[in-house]
Amino acid sequence: MNRPSKVVIVTLLGLLASGCAKFSDDGGMALVTDSVRSEIAKDAVKISSPEDARRARERVQALLSEPLSEDTAVQIALLNNRGLQAAYNDLGVSEAEYVQTSLPPNPAITIGRTFTPVGFAEFGFQLVGNLLAVATLPRRTEIAKREFEEARYRTAATTLSLTVDVRRAYVRAVAARRRLAYLEQSRQTADASARLMKQLGETGAANKLDQARVSAFYAELSTQVAQARMSVDREREALNRLLGLWSSDLDYKLPARLPVLAATPDALSDVEVEAMRRRVDLIILRYEITTLAKSVGFVGATRFLSFLELGGSYLNEGELNDAGEQTFKNRFGLELGIVIPIFDRGEARLVAAREIYMRAVNRLAERSVNARSEARLAYATYRATYDIARYYQIRIVPLRRQISAEVLLRYNGMLVDVFELLLDQREHIAANLAALDALRDHHLAVADLQAALIVGGTVPPSGVINTTPPPETIPLGI
Repeated sequence: MNRPSKVVIVTLLGLLASGCAKFSDDGGMALVTDSVRSEIAKDAVKISSPEDARRARERVQALLSEPLSEDTAVQIALLNNRGLQAAYNDLGVSEAEYVQTSLPPNPAITIGRTFTPVGFAEFGFQLVGNLLAVATLPRRTEIAKREFEEARYRTAATTLSLTVDVRRAYVRAVAARRRLAYLEQSRQTADASARLMKQLGETGAANKLDQARVSAFYAELSTQVAQARMSVDREREALNRLLGLWSSDLDYKLPARLPVLAATPDALSDVEVEAMRRRVDLIILRYEITTLAKSVGFVGATRFLSFLELGGSYLNEGELNDAGEQTFKNRFGLELGIVIPIFDRGEARLVAAREIYMRAVNRLAERSVNARSEARLAYATYRATYDIARYYQIRIVPLRRQISAEVLLRYNGMLVDVFELLLDQREHIAANLAALDALRDHHLAVADLQAALIVGGTVPPSGVINTTPPPETIPLGI
């Protein structure tokens, strides 16, 4: 091989190697951590070594040592949820696939040795390379890069979805605990009334009907307490699963009640614009649309030429000359392999690629409409639950308290009987429980509003286009 040929080969190999992607230092986590910090001001950490695991464990232990707040619960889940760590591993796999795609194909070499009847041994080899793979390497690398970027946003969406789920589970767990505490307090009061009524019955001051009514009221409250305890266990275990806690970590403390209502509700001028700007699921779908557009162009470019190989061969051939002496000749050659598009001209692949792209365009429009609707509904629910919870606090509960005080006053003055007193107590308890539920529903609506603005109801699965911005913003020219 002459010197110019060697220079050309070395230069070609250098250009191919320079186009290869490199592994990032953080496994592609930079976009995920930035998204989580900008949206919820929390840290997302990928655990890749025993040292990372030790630091995360120490931080979780420190957070669990204090009564658990909603923000603390979110941070613990980001550090300790193994399902989330598996999603980060999937991101690492996606980066590996991107790097793998950016590498030029390895050449293949075949070596053979042939024995002739006269005892000669012929030796040869072939070096074969896929020219089409080399020629299309930049386009395939670009598509793989877009897919990796999409995977990064998908991981960010998975992380943010987990934080919303944690907030919902936290609200339900604290609300269930508060409901149980209120019912136990009410039952204690009913128990004291039942004992007093029994003593009065023994002296003849209370009839059997009144005694039975008070006992039934206490029994009903006892049943509600038992149901509330089951609800506490159920909601706490749901929170435990999201936080990834077990063994001694389960001894953490929850606050006695949910945070009080804000003085005024948040005012969002245009929730639709906010959702379209921030929602990560829409960003994912934008990336998928662009990737599909590039894929259509790639299929069109390789429609007729789907296979092209170039091989160089060398053969050391032995033969006998006229004098009967054994001689060897070196033979060199080139081989070109190509598929002749007689039957399959690639039309089916091109049509399928275009239909997949247009399917994505239509589905992105659907998801955009749905996203706007979800944002409007989430904000309307947020405002309605705020007003309902506020009305219970400033109007209904005070009125029930006033009515109960008046009924008790009349009962002590023997103006009403036990039946009216118990009826009022039932209504008073029901009003307070409804107020607690209204406050819980408002805090759940806060989490739902956050989901509607930043991530949506679900993260679209990879390879399935469901929505993105309006169709007019998508380049239709292919």
